[in-house]
Amino acid sequence: MAAVAGAGLATCGALLQAVTRNALAEPYLLGISSGASTGAVLVMVTGLGAGALSLAAGALVGGLVAFGLVLALLGQHASNTGRLVLTGVVVGQLFTAMTSLVLLGWGDADAARALTYWLTGSLAAARWPAVALCVGVTVIALVVARLIASDLDAFAFGAVASASLGVPVTAVRSIALVATAAVTAVVVSAVGAIGFVGLIVPHAVRALIGPQHRRLLPASAFGGAVFLLLADLVGRIVLAPRELPVGVITALIGVPAFLIVLRRKERT
Repeated sequence: MAAVAGAGLATCGALLQAVTRNALAEPYLLGISSGASTGAVLVMVTGLGAGALSLAAGALVGGLVAFGLVLALLGQHASNTGRLVLTGVVVGQLFTAMTSLVLLGWGDADAARALTYWLTGSLAAARWPAVALCVGVTVIALVVARLIASDLDAFAFGAVASASLGVPVTAVRSIALVATAAVTAVVVSAVGAIGFVGLIVPHAVRALIGPQHRRLLPASAFGGAVFLLLADLVGRIVLAPRELPVGVITALIGVPAFLIVLRRKERT
């Protein structure tokens, strides 16, 4: 599960950074993960289904609603780093508060204890049905991303220039965003909201092999798998026999990385 979740989240980060032309775009910072958590928790508390598929469906709806709200608030300023981050943080906090409200107001004691699981991200409750679902959705997303990789390269020149080169901008952007929401939803429904994987890994891979998406996307998937495996290993041994949630480890690494990327973005 660590390998699959890491691969999926890193791929989502690379896709979002391409279509928004923003170096800080990733599912956690844009509120998608928080929205997906709210959707999954609603399904769990209301009993609208059972199993990994139902949780993933609820998470997908929640993630799409959250990201739709971010885009609506941003308007034409999606490439503005400051606005993107602030809007994503605000929307993420809104859905985090909604998740807490649902769990504490309508959930039982077990559901309330699950709050930490959804908000910090943990691999401890991973089960094979959820792993299989995450593998299927992530593989499909990688195949789709591979098909639009050349079009994503053109996005670096802007939407107008991309359209003049024959790139179906709206279609490519929609495909990338739906793929991102789907992968984020199944990962969040399985392991909770794990942040900063989609920020750290694509930037590291881009620095090593360049920005061409035909290489960047599969390399980011591989790098994300390795990164989350190592983060999980650290979480298991640093306070053994207690286990730290993997989301705590990625946040401790991701916040400094976020500040570095933000500083570089401001200089350019």
